[in-house]
Amino acid sequence: DDDDDDDDDDDGGDDKNDNDNDNDAVDPVERAVARAAAAIAAADCVLLTNGAGLGVDSGLPDFRGKEGFWRAYPPIQKLGLAFPEVSTPKWFKDDPEFAFGFWYHRWQLYNDTKQHDGFQLLLDMCRNGKQQPPFVYTSNIDGHWHRVYDEDKITEVHGSINFLQCCQLGENVGEGCKQLIWDAADQMKKVKFDEKTFRADLDSLPKCMLCNGLARPNVMMFSDSTFIEDRTDAQEERFEKWLSKAKQEKWKIAIIEIGAGVGVPTIRMLSERVARVPNATLIRVNPRDKQVLDGHISLPLGGLDAIKR
Repeated sequence: DDDDDDDDDDDGGDDKNDNDNDNDAVDPVERAVARAAAAIAAADCVLLTNGAGLGVDSGLPDFRGKEGFWRAYPPIQKLGLAFPEVSTPKWFKDDPEFAFGFWYHRWQLYNDTKQHDGFQLLLDMCRNGKQQPPFVYTSNIDGHWHRVYDEDKITEVHGSINFLQCCQLGENVGEGCKQLIWDAADQMKKVKFDEKTFRADLDSLPKCMLCNGLARPNVMMFSDSTFIEDRTDAQEERFEKWLSKAKQEKWKIAIIEIGAGVGVPTIRMLSERVARVPNATLIRVNPRDKQVLDGHISLPLGGLDAIKR
């Protein structure tokens, strides 16, 4: 409603100016939220892309900068190592107790943490009245999407901490070791971990189910040439079929990207690739790295805040 009741008899031109002034007064973030909501409502299908920022509202660390990483892992601060220096397969050979101390703690943290309500809210928002169900494309390795959504509609581009593979690839091992990926739960539960030193007991570490050599998480680490991609490749293939169907039908696609930073830009690049498809709209939710392609939508908000709005 117009705030000035005395202007009821003004002509149409003055009303238009009043409306323009009202629009100017609207908070730009609220305007962007309204645009995003309209784009989602108008879309025929929705792609949900996300990075570590999505899990922050669940209480997970995002390892942003050395300080952020060291807050989560104080013993590693004493070593002066940054996240990319720790999250590398070389430690499984050089110091497996240190490697599994780090990875066991992450596995335990991710499995003990409940995902926030935004996961389900997003799915509910993006399923109703659409031509095909939403697809999730994430760089997160925590497995939280699998708690609320279908396995065949999720791509974990960097793998999952909930699966293991053999460490011995590249050495003289059988072909089976190069293809085997298995559920981590049974073996990870048996790891003996010292919280003070952040080291694991060597005799308790997971072993390859074929060669009995050391196992490791089926996660794409930094400087990683031995990540087994079979599981991720199958997920990627399902995603490409989903996207091809949308392109073939010329459907409107809304891409909701949450918490994907520029440090490892895998998710941002995928989002922007799909955003260039005709009839696609990218909604980038990020309080810091908020830059977006021209004509698309930036929401400088945290993930859960944006979802609830």
